[in-house]
Amino acid sequence: MIEDLWYKNAIIYSLDLETFMDMNGDGIGDFEGLTRRLDYLHALGVDTVWLAPFQPTPNKDNGYDIKDYYGVDPRHGSSGNFVEFMHQAKKRGIKVIIDLVVNHTSDEHLWFQDARSSEDAKHRDWYVWSEKRPEDWDEGMVFPGVQESTWTYDRKAQAYYHHHFYKFQPDLNMDNPEVRAEIRRIMGYWLELGVAGFRVDAVPFLVATKKAGEANPEPQFDYLREFRRFLQWRRGDAILLGEANVEPNENKEYFGEDGDCIHMLFNFYVNQYVFYALATAEIDPLIEALEATRVTAHTSQWAHFLRNHDELDLGRLTDEQRQKVFARFAPKEDMQLYERGIRRRLATMLGNRQQIELAYSLMFSLPGTPVIRYGDEINMGDNLELEERNAVRTPMQWTSDPQAGFSTAAKLIHPIIDKGPYAYTHVNVDTERRTPDSILNWMTALIRLRQECVEIGWGDWQILKTNKASVLCMHYNWQGSSLVILHNFEEKAHEVTLDLKHKEEVKLIDLMVNLESEVGSDGKHHLKLEAYGYRWFRAGDLCHLFQKR
Repeated sequence: MIEDLWYKNAIIYSLDLETFMDMNGDGIGDFEGLTRRLDYLHALGVDTVWLAPFQPTPNKDNGYDIKDYYGVDPRHGSSGNFVEFMHQAKKRGIKVIIDLVVNHTSDEHLWFQDARSSEDAKHRDWYVWSEKRPEDWDEGMVFPGVQESTWTYDRKAQAYYHHHFYKFQPDLNMDNPEVRAEIRRIMGYWLELGVAGFRVDAVPFLVATKKAGEANPEPQFDYLREFRRFLQWRRGDAILLGEANVEPNENKEYFGEDGDCIHMLFNFYVNQYVFYALATAEIDPLIEALEATRVTAHTSQWAHFLRNHDELDLGRLTDEQRQKVFARFAPKEDMQLYERGIRRRLATMLGNRQQIELAYSLMFSLPGTPVIRYGDEINMGDNLELEERNAVRTPMQWTSDPQAGFSTAAKLIHPIIDKGPYAYTHVNVDTERRTPDSILNWMTALIRLRQECVEIGWGDWQILKTNKASVLCMHYNWQGSSLVILHNFEEKAHEVTLDLKHKEEVKLIDLMVNLESEVGSDGKHHLKLEAYGYRWFRAGDLCHLFQKR
């Protein structure tokens, strides 16, 4: 089977229905609202939308506590509304991937309710039980300081059940073949409705079911191969995008030795060193992180991001490195979370337009596929008065009208940002669309540029040395076409000396402004970078390169 690797050059936009656009006026976002905003996403240049969970849920954890995998929560509309949304997205050439949250269910799911009813219940072994309280019942919490345990006693079942996350999210027993068969049915159901793949939640927990008395269960990566085979038999070009915050030496197992497991993984490792570089202008750790996460299989791809719907996890940094990032971007205790992360949006962390542009330019230029969080394109802020991760889950700011044009309701699912420099009266789509030099128009141009630079998604890359310790230079090559991209992490300008060593790269054509650079008398390029500056160049003769494609 020849795979269509469309994801190599995709632009992924992450959103939560709950906070994107409300059409029926109940204060909660819905599929009708999202459908109405598809033209906006299309104009922005987005070609793939990733939807957070929208299935029926008690909604104690932003929808990640699912109680029915085969429907739409009534708050967001009906299955008919979903099908209409899919139809309209397809008309605009926009693919849709959805969350596959199958490490756990809600404790209100009918499977769990049956499982706790009796030791002989049909679904008893679909979950993980222990008659006695395990010795490590209060270890391994994903949310330290908030979560109290990983084993909870259920009186009706008269046993303890395991949960990596909150106690209302019991883990499924992935070692049970019936559970994996049900997951394949869930995937098949949504594939039939047209989705282009799944963002797989909590992959490390999915492949290693925790049992009582078992400290470090052996990961079963064949489960991923099983899901991959099913996915590609049902829809050959569908993908799995995995959430796996693991060490670089483990990445190959998740991608598969021959690229036969997960198609794409979020690069949490590089993400943390990106923020270290932004905080300190020290780029060597970032370069080491990029080299440590090289992929070899042609079907494997990284997904790069700056912020997402969770905290900015800095757990892979050393204590000293983490404290430097905290000092620069989250100096107050209420800006930090779970003893490892930051609960702020990018705009409020970085604060100035120059460094914000630098960060997004960098993210779009990293080897892989860029993922944008809703509101990133207008520099939305956060609300630290909200608990935990809800600080970065406020409604999308569309206009300066009441409730930011998100809803006509008097009360919203989450309060709108209405105070300070990031209030909806200052930061909104409508205003930025009509401001020529706005961050929205700049981001739209960057997305278009990234889509034209297919070398980033498809090509080989290397880090080139410069004469400046704070300047990162990346070189891409694909089918005879080359890119040279530079980023200056310091708050001062630099002149960079660059030796490309290829005679066909004597000319550098700037892809953002009408400038060209040719080698000097010493055979090297001498390029000026402003404070927090960035430059994207195509190397060689432009007409010649386009003829080669």
